[in-house]
Amino acid sequence: MHLIGVYECRLDAKSRLMLPKAFKKQLLSSLDSPFILKRSVFHKCLELFPMEEWNKVVLDINKLNRFVKKNNDFIRMFTAGVKVVDLDVTGRLLIPRDLQSYAGIEKTVVLSSSANMIEIWDRDSYESIINNDTVDFASLAEDVMGSQDIKNE
Repeated sequence: MHLIGVYECRLDAKSRLMLPKAFKKQLLSSLDSPFILKRSVFHKCLELFPMEEWNKVVLDINKLNRFVKKNNDFIRMFTAGVKVVDLDVTGRLLIPRDLQSYAGIEKTVVLSSSANMIEIWDRDSYESIINNDTVDFASLAEDVMGSQDIKNE
């Protein structure tokens, strides 16, 4: 799955957000299944996984040796706050209060595709990350992708 798009949304009074139509179209085969909502590892945002994609992540996690303390600590921290969530009949997603608080989400959010999942950000936090002058994106791209032997297939 390769989701595409960045959309701004607003939470309603009950902390629900309407999933944009473009994401609904891309997630059509997953809309009847639950989703996983969790804290991001690197930023104060949330990650929304279709259940099928979450199951792939869990397969990798289950390969870790639980008798190695750092693996056990990682698993505990990685799954902290994980919630199973569903879209309601109108296509709204409830953001639980604890996760909303973790990500600093108040009213306006940004939904940003990130390969196989959607990041859910407080708008101001998203803008500060994207517009960070201390990150040289060209150098970052070269460091991350420059050593890859990309072949057209």
